[in-house]
Amino acid sequence: MALLSILSRLEDPRRGPAKRYGLSEIVVMAICAVLCGADDWVEVAEWCEDEEAWLKGFLELPYGTPSHDTFGDVFRVLDPHVFESCFREWIGGLVGVVKDIIALDGKTVRGSKDGAVAPLHLVSAYATSLGLTLGQEGSAGKGNELKAIRALLDTLVLDGCIVTTDALGCQTDIAAAIVEKGGDYVLAVKANQKTLSEALVESFETGERLGWGAADVRYQTTVEKDHGRLETRRAVWVPRIDWLPEEILKAWPTLAAVGMIETTQEKGKDEGATISTDRRYFIMSRGVATVGDFTRAVRAHWGIESMHWVLDVTFREDACRVRKDEAARNLSLLRKITLAMLRLDTAYPKSSLRQRRNRASRKPLYRAELLGLRQRTQANTRKSSK
Repeated sequence: MALLSILSRLEDPRRGPAKRYGLSEIVVMAICAVLCGADDWVEVAEWCEDEEAWLKGFLELPYGTPSHDTFGDVFRVLDPHVFESCFREWIGGLVGVVKDIIALDGKTVRGSKDGAVAPLHLVSAYATSLGLTLGQEGSAGKGNELKAIRALLDTLVLDGCIVTTDALGCQTDIAAAIVEKGGDYVLAVKANQKTLSEALVESFETGERLGWGAADVRYQTTVEKDHGRLETRRAVWVPRIDWLPEEILKAWPTLAAVGMIETTQEKGKDEGATISTDRRYFIMSRGVATVGDFTRAVRAHWGIESMHWVLDVTFREDACRVRKDEAARNLSLLRKITLAMLRLDTAYPKSSLRQRRNRASRKPLYRAELLGLRQRTQANTRKSSK
């Protein structure tokens, strides 16, 4: 479904003369501007003013384009939950039902800090093979991330998916919710789950030293060499867990396997070489059925970090000082909408996201294709001008 049609369902919170600019048209103009390089409301307004003639080929705009104050005021009061539901409907229409590794992770929008008010923290669900955000939920600071994760899970279709999180998301109710919705999980384990973490560390150390006995243990090793660094990644996957303490098995009824990934990095040569080793521990549900499933999920989880990097480097998210009311959260979603458009582009598959964004600014036809905008008919144009 066309984005403009979906956005027409947004409820307008404004009253009286403030409604002279249509809400869906304001949102579409902002998406166009962000796609073409605008990073705050002043740049959005300036781009729209410069491209007014082009915008009128798709939108009515009887009063021209809004000022930056109007853009700021609208996105401060726009309900982000409704806006995000429109986004989920739109992205779902583009990609259909996703059967993928879905990474859940949070990012703090550092520039949104407003005096004593903590900066906005957003948890995103990221389809790793597509490179697309499927949804986001906001929280008041990183300390409230768990609430956002739980709310985000309620909005996702998880049949056939493997959900990954960092250690913060390793919670019994989150694991249960994923499985109840038809998904599987690979959850990192650290000291926030002290009993579980200590049991895994002790068991893997003992198993490595004395052997695993009757346990069906599988291994996978990969080696990468790049820029003078040699990295060896060794995965150990154990699908038999009856040796775990009874209290852990009762607390985690959907737990079906555990795993460890040991990463050894060697930098330099000969006497100047330095070697570092790191071990990470994971739990997973029954659908993660092989050591390959396990390592693929862990590796794929880092894709969401690449999205965070793109938001900071290509869209300059952390440098943006938009911070009042709901404006920062809504602007973050505008970035993710345009990022999805750029990711789904097939016209220039070898171009970087930055190059595609610059090309959208320069080439009106390419821009309209990315946005899915349709030229208004001459009859509609004449009618709106009367």
